[in-house]
Amino acid sequence: MRILAPVVIALLGILFCGTVPSQAASPALGEGQATARIDGQNIKVFTYRPSGCAMPSILLVFHGSGRTAESYRDAARPLADKACLTIYAPLFDRDRFPNWRYQRGGVVREGEVQPQESWTVGLVDDLIDWAQEQEGRPDADAYLFGHSAGGQFLSRVAAYDPPSEARRIIIANPSTYVWPDTEEDAPYGFDRLDDGATEEELLRAYLAAPVTVFLGTTDTGDEDLVTNEPAQRQGANRLERGLRVFETARRVAQARDLPFNWRLVTAEGIGHAGGQMMRSPEMLNALRIGN
Repeated sequence: MRILAPVVIALLGILFCGTVPSQAASPALGEGQATARIDGQNIKVFTYRPSGCAMPSILLVFHGSGRTAESYRDAARPLADKACLTIYAPLFDRDRFPNWRYQRGGVVREGEVQPQESWTVGLVDDLIDWAQEQEGRPDADAYLFGHSAGGQFLSRVAAYDPPSEARRIIIANPSTYVWPDTEEDAPYGFDRLDDGATEEELLRAYLAAPVTVFLGTTDTGDEDLVTNEPAQRQGANRLERGLRVFETARRVAQARDLPFNWRLVTAEGIGHAGGQMMRSPEMLNALRIGN
């Protein structure tokens, strides 16, 4: 008896059954690009999946003010290979996400607090869910890293809508933070968001969020540094502001007997450079994977 070739068998399957049994495709290795449909809008996402890593965790990387999501993805590749991470770097383009919607989280526009359902910070939960779906693992651990403008964005995310599934929120070298203070107006504090009880609840959640303040020890320049009054109150430069916000948050939590889950990590000899921060030995400590 002649044995039918596999191709012939497959063709017969199409003729008699109409379809060929499909197998779930594994996410492609290496660099890629995808489109995430989030809250009714398309967001371009640059991806990288390492080889030799069966169950990678997810690292969402949020770019700086240059909107160079692809280069941030590229800079994260060595980290992904070392720490078994799939990189997802969403692009928040300037047209749809100007500074008030990206750096400031979409919370306040021209002095007016916006409806909470329109806040950009709310997109991050959906981005995590989407990335887990891409991985085919709804329980995949997710980490967030934002540098400079991306760090400003993640400070607002941690303050105003912290994602429950984020294992770590790494805020690296931003110009401004949400100050842990109910007297400072949003988007630099918690005042004017709602009644006092809600502001206190948000502050409690902020201090309890798994935040890592990640600072380059030589990030003391003033290039592209935000210098408005709320920013100046935070300190003279990015390093000083980061050290002060961490210490202030620690003192506030201690004084009010609130849970405090922030960490402070410094990268020695690094200035305002996102790629160097991600490639530094201290980055693994900032991630604190598994903890």
